[in-house]
Order: sequence, then C-alpha cells, then structure tokens
Amino acid sequence: MTPWIKPQGDGVVLTLHIQPGAKKTEVAGIHGEALKIRLAAPPVDGKANAALLAFVADTLQVAKARVSLVSGQTSRAKRVAVAGVAADVAQALLLRT
Repeated sequence: MTPWIKPQGDGVVLTLHIQPGAKKTEVAGIHGEALKIRLAAPPVDGKANAALLAFVADTLQVAKARVSLVSGQTSRAKRVAVAGVAADVAQALLLRT
C-alpha cells in the first residue's frame, strides 16, 4: 500500500498535498508521501476545502457526507477521511483519473 493512503475503520485516511487555483481540478500524481491534487477553486473562504471534499467524494463514488477533513484546514498538506471505501479501491479510483 502507498504511504498516502491508510485504512481506518470502515474507510481510509488520505494524505494529500493541495494546489489551489489551478486551471482544472485533477489528481496530479505523487508529491513526496502525499497524493497531489490540483483544485480549480481559490483558497478563499473555505472554497478550496469544499471543492476538495466534493472532488474526493465524486472520484471515490461515495456521498459527500462520508468525506471529512481531518487536518490541514488552512494548509496545503491535508488529511481527509473517507468512510465506506476500501484502501485498494480508493487507490485505484484516485490514480486512474
């Protein structure tokens, strides 16, 4: 398993490196021990965090209510918990985009 995804309970915790203000929202590969995600949303008033949670929920095909920000509210380094998805499934879905 990769260092950026850790099984926890009935889901996973993702270690992410976020680049807000990009041209489009997409997975941009590995950045150190984190998965890099580019976000089209600007880092203003929580817009980037909301866009990140929506993108992760959509990509992993789970309800938005199952995705939560664990740490990194105002940082580019974030940890996101996703309930109801297996680590191998999450990895496959995130890396295929």
